[in-house]
Amino acid sequence: MHSTLELSEVDGWIGRLFMAGMPGPRMDRETEALIRDHCLGGIILFSRNIQDPIQLAALCSRLQETAMESQGIPLFLAVDQEGGRVARLQAPFTVFPGNSRIGDDPHAREKALAFGETTAREMRLVGLNMDMAPVVDVQVGLTDQHLAGRVFGSDPARVGMLGQCVIKGLQENGVMAVAKHFPGLGRATRDPHHDLPIIEADMHEIEGTHLPPFKAAMDQDVSAVMTSHALYPALDPEWPATLSHRIVTGLMRERLGFDGLVITDDLEMGAVSKKWGPARAAVAGFHAGCDIFLICRDQGAVLEGMTLLREMLLRGEAPLQRLRESVGRVMRAKERFIGREADVYLDEVREYFKTRLSLG
Repeated sequence: MHSTLELSEVDGWIGRLFMAGMPGPRMDRETEALIRDHCLGGIILFSRNIQDPIQLAALCSRLQETAMESQGIPLFLAVDQEGGRVARLQAPFTVFPGNSRIGDDPHAREKALAFGETTAREMRLVGLNMDMAPVVDVQVGLTDQHLAGRVFGSDPARVGMLGQCVIKGLQENGVMAVAKHFPGLGRATRDPHHDLPIIEADMHEIEGTHLPPFKAAMDQDVSAVMTSHALYPALDPEWPATLSHRIVTGLMRERLGFDGLVITDDLEMGAVSKKWGPARAAVAGFHAGCDIFLICRDQGAVLEGMTLLREMLLRGEAPLQRLRESVGRVMRAKERFIGREADVYLDEVREYFKTRLSLG
């Protein structure tokens, strides 16, 4: 049985494993309650949350103040800032053309590094600390429209090299990078936002084409890897990658030796939510070996996921040591990239963007 001390800590530990969306551009009561009462680990922001740099900086500051007052632990504050058509930060933030344009550029290495460096500096300035980028999927044949413009190309070595440049640019300037979508969505012919893709790649193709860019990202000490909501029959004929112990623990952790954060793609996406629902998918993702469960819109599903995970742990269906491992990875990442320096200075934000606007 678990000691009383451990039971008293379980709820706080579980909360740290969830990253939630929020409804609008201001702190709302439900989001505040998730942070204060449930020890939420992170917030992911979308266009609905972002009006301009000053508003965004004030929001990030308020979110972090709430977390530090109530938990003493800063939040992951994340956005999808890939460049191109997946960019939550629009002008006056620096606008980049996206991975496909970078991959086609004769000075691709320099362009990828510049994207990472500038994006990180601007994100840190307004209080963001995690970029859900780079996409390191390798294009094989005609991929689904949802990946159009988001991949560096079809050469695994080049994709890996450009991914490393983005990771270096982001992380050396204080923003966590997230390589996605493991073990590779470049053959997908369905959009996992709606349906479960089946990646009919054999082991030779997986080993030779799809995994090398992720190995390169790990060699670059990427802070996190995001899993894909796709079925890979050659790796696991039953479970999509996000929910697959064979893929997350067997392949990524044990074989590739990755001990950074493993983040699920949004658990509200149709590829997993149609069958499992986001809360049950979070529990399955925990069993698979994931550390952070991303639920981008429905905060009720976040609370339900926390409850289901707690019940499962208290029933002894997974060891508390498994929970400790994920919490340890979360805390190491926060110490490395956020520390206690989560302060945002609005005067600096105003000055930077005023200068950018004056330069045209």
